[in-house]
Amino acid sequence: MQSLTVAARAFATGLPEAWEDHPWGESVFKVGKKVFVFFGVLDTDTGLRFTVKLRDSHEEAMAFEWVVPAGYGLDRGGWVTAVAPDDAPVEMIVGWIEESYRLVAPKRAVAQLDDLQTG
Repeated sequence: MQSLTVAARAFATGLPEAWEDHPWGESVFKVGKKVFVFFGVLDTDTGLRFTVKLRDSHEEAMAFEWVVPAGYGLDRGGWVTAVAPDDAPVEMIVGWIEESYRLVAPKRAVAQLDDLQTG
């Protein structure tokens, strides 16, 4: 599980203009002032727990028993919370993080990501 957590956090860190913040004592990654992934309080006993905003993958994500609508009214905006099992595909998890990033990032940052992925 540690490798899934490390991979997810490393991916979030590597996105253009992304930075880590610690509001409420929790770990979140932001682009500008907007959060695109909540990791919460990092706890190695519970594995990877994260919250992301999904539009295209929302239905797919909600089909997993380990994904639920996010609390605090975030679910109205398409946010979901996942507690990923050890065998969750890394590619799917980072795909969800990227989708969330693309939904909240400014256009210039998304364009930088597109350039990185194509070039």
